[in-house]
Amino acid sequence: MIVTRRWLEEYIDISKISTKEICKTLNSIGLEVDSVEEIRIASGVVVGKVLEKVKHPDADKLNVCQVDIGKEVVQIVCGAKNVDAGQIVPVAVVGCKLGEDFKIKKAKLRGVESNGMICSSTEIGLPKLNDGILPLDESVGELVIGKELNEYKLLNDDIIEIELTANRGDCLSIHGIARELSAFYNLPIIEHEKNLDNNELGIGQFLEVECESSVDSSLIFKAIDFTDFKLPVLHKIRVGLIDEYKENDISDAISYSTHANGVILNAYASNKADKLNDLSVLHIKKDEDGFDKVYGKELLSTICVEHQKIDNEDTTYILEASYINPEKLSRKVFEAKKKTGEIYYRASRGSEPNIKHGVDCFTTFISKFGAKIYNGAEAFVEDIETIYLDINIDKINSIIGQETPKAEIENILNALGFEVKEGLNNVFSIQVPLYRHDIKNIADVTEEIVRIIGIDNIKAKPLAIDEVNRVNKTSNDLIKKNKIRSKAIENGFFETVTYVFTNKENLQKYKFPTVKEELDILNPIVNELNTFRTTILLNLVEACSNNFKQGFKSASFYEIGKVFDENRNETFKISFIFSGAKEQESFLNAGKPVNIDFFEFAKKVLNSVGKFELEPMQTIENSFVHPYQNANILIDGKNAGFISKLHPSVANEFDLPDTFIAEIDFEAIKNDLIKAKTTSKFQASRKDLSVVVPKDMPYSKIRNVITSIEDANIKQFNLIDTYSDEKLGNNESLTIRFVLQNDEKTLDDEDITTTMNKILEKLNSELSIGLRD
Repeated sequence: MIVTRRWLEEYIDISKISTKEICKTLNSIGLEVDSVEEIRIASGVVVGKVLEKVKHPDADKLNVCQVDIGKEVVQIVCGAKNVDAGQIVPVAVVGCKLGEDFKIKKAKLRGVESNGMICSSTEIGLPKLNDGILPLDESVGELVIGKELNEYKLLNDDIIEIELTANRGDCLSIHGIARELSAFYNLPIIEHEKNLDNNELGIGQFLEVECESSVDSSLIFKAIDFTDFKLPVLHKIRVGLIDEYKENDISDAISYSTHANGVILNAYASNKADKLNDLSVLHIKKDEDGFDKVYGKELLSTICVEHQKIDNEDTTYILEASYINPEKLSRKVFEAKKKTGEIYYRASRGSEPNIKHGVDCFTTFISKFGAKIYNGAEAFVEDIETIYLDINIDKINSIIGQETPKAEIENILNALGFEVKEGLNNVFSIQVPLYRHDIKNIADVTEEIVRIIGIDNIKAKPLAIDEVNRVNKTSNDLIKKNKIRSKAIENGFFETVTYVFTNKENLQKYKFPTVKEELDILNPIVNELNTFRTTILLNLVEACSNNFKQGFKSASFYEIGKVFDENRNETFKISFIFSGAKEQESFLNAGKPVNIDFFEFAKKVLNSVGKFELEPMQTIENSFVHPYQNANILIDGKNAGFISKLHPSVANEFDLPDTFIAEIDFEAIKNDLIKAKTTSKFQASRKDLSVVVPKDMPYSKIRNVITSIEDANIKQFNLIDTYSDEKLGNNESLTIRFVLQNDEKTLDDEDITTTMNKILEKLNSELSIGLRD
C-alpha cells in the first residue's frame, strides 16, 4: 500500500508531525513501513511558459521554443511531440543539476542555440505520465512564472510504502491509513463537502439496471457525462506513484478515487450497454459458478473479480460502485479455480463497504473538473451483517498483561470506529465497524487495543510459573512414543518421517481403503501426493525400495504417525518394515548373511512394542499381505493390527527381497508401569508336552485353557514345535515347553507330575485333546 504525505494531509492534519514520526507510528500500530522515498525537485527547475513554437530549420523532430522563465525569455530547442505554445511547463535553466552527471548547459542543437531544457515528468523525479514534456496546471498550486518547482509542496512529497498483512483490507486506501493515524494521535478526520455539478437529466431517463435477486454484491450505479472532464496533473502524478496510470482520464480518475477511499469503482461506456428504445440497459446475473456478472451487449465484467479496460469509446459512462463479502468471494474463486484481475487483490482482502460514500466522493471529485452527473442512482445494496461482541475488561487486561484503565480502552475502541456500550459486571458491548472484516473475537479486539497503546509501552514482567500436574494423555503418549523409539532403535529399526499424503492410485491398486471423494484433498501439492494416507506401509515400502536402488542390501524402518479412515478421521499407527539381510556381512556368517524370516521379524517387533499374541488372519483385506505368512496382532485379546510377509508379487514390483511388514494401533500398545517382583531362589524345571490336536484348532484355544489353570508352579509356557505326517491325518502334534518353579521349595518329581497331569486333564476335559503316542 502506497501513501504520500500530501495525500494524507487531505484527510488528517499531520502538519506538525514529521514523516519519520509517522513511519515510526505506523510500525508501532502494526502497519509495517517497507520503504520511504523523498521526492525533491532539483534547484533550478522553474515554472515556465511556452510563448512561441516554430519548427527547427534543420531537424524535423525538433522545435525551437521561446520560453518565459520569469526573469527573462530564453530560447530552448525541444524534441517533445506534445510541446505547444501557451503551455505552462517545468524548465531546467542553465546550471541546473538534474543528476550526478546531468547538468544543464548552453548548447547548440543543429546550429540553433538552446538555453535550458523543457522537462518531462521523469526528468524531474516524478512518475512517467507520457513520452513528452509535463504540462503543468494549478492543481499543484498557483503557477507563478519563474518560481522554482521545489517550492511547490504538493510536488515535493514523501512516499511511504506499507507492507500490509492479508487481514488489513481496511487499510488499502488513503482514508483507511488516515483512520489509523487519527486513532493514534487523537486527531479528527477531515470531512469533505459533497458538491456536484449535475446534469439536467435524471438517471431514469438514461439508464435501467435489471438485477437478479440472487446476486450477492452490493451495487450502486450512476450515469456521468465526461465530455468536458479533464483530470488535473497532480492527480495523474499520484496515480503514477501507485503504478496505476493508464493515460486515460476516466480510468485514472477511478484508480485515484479507489485508492483514496477504498470503494471499488468501475465504469462502462454507454455504447456497450444493451439498448431498449432510448435507454441504456445493464443486466446483473449470476453465472454457473455463482459469480455476479454485468452484461450489456456482451459480458462487461465479473464484479470484484475481473474488470475490463476502460477506453475512450464514449463520452457518457455508467459508474459502478461494488462491495462483496471477501470471505465468500475468496472461497468461490478458490473452488472454481477462477482467473482473476488486478481488482481481486483489493476485493478479496476486504474493500470499503460504504459504497454510497465512495460514490459521493468520486462524483464530487470529478464534478470539480468538468464532469456532469445525472440526478439519482440505481442501488441494489445488501444488508451487511453487523458483528456484536461482549468483552470483559478483566479478560482484556489479563491478555495484555497489565491494567489498562476502562476509560482508555473505551476511548481507543471509539477512535478505531467501534461503537461501545457499557454493560454490567465490567463488560463492554461493542459493535465492530463494517470495514473491519478481520475482527471476530476478544483476542482480535485486544490486539487493536495493544497496538494503539504501543507494544513498547507494555511493561515487561517476570514470567510467573505455577507448577501444576501436567500428566495427561498427551504427556503419557509422548513418554510411550519415546520408549517405543528407543526400543525400536535397539532392535535395528531406523525412524522415518513421511508425508501424511500418498498416491491414491497406489492405495486403490493394493486394495487399501481411500478417503471419500468429497472429503479428499482439493489442491494436492503434487500428483504423487494426492490423497490422505490410510496406511503408513505404502510409504515405508517405497522408502525401502529407494534404499535398495542405492545399493543397500538391507533396510529396516519404523514410523509413528497419523493415518486416516474413509471419513478422514485420524488415528495413530506404528508401522515396521524389514527387508533383506537380517545382519551385516561378517566372519561369523562367512560374508553371506541370510534374509530375515517371519519369526525373527516378529521378535524384533515384540521387543519394540511389548507383549502381544498372534493368531492367523481369517480375511486378507489388502494386497500387501502374504496369503500364508500372516497373523493378526492381539493385545489383551483384542485385534490391534497385523504382521505379515510382503506379498512376493508386490516385493517384485518394488524390486525388494524377502520383506516383512507390521502395522499396529498406537493406542492399543500398553504403557504400564513395570513393577519389580520377587523371583524364586529355587531351581526351575523345564518340561515338554506333545499333544495331538485337530489342524483347524487355533493355538489360542489351547493357550487360553492352560492360562485358566490355577497352579502357581506354572511360570511360563511356549509353543516350540509343530509336526504332522500321514499317520496323524487331519491332526497335528504341538510341542509346548513349560517352565515350572515354586517360590518356597525345589520341586520334586511328584510336584512336577501333579502339575503336568493337571494340565493334561484340563486339556482333555475342555478340548478333548491328549498326549501324542
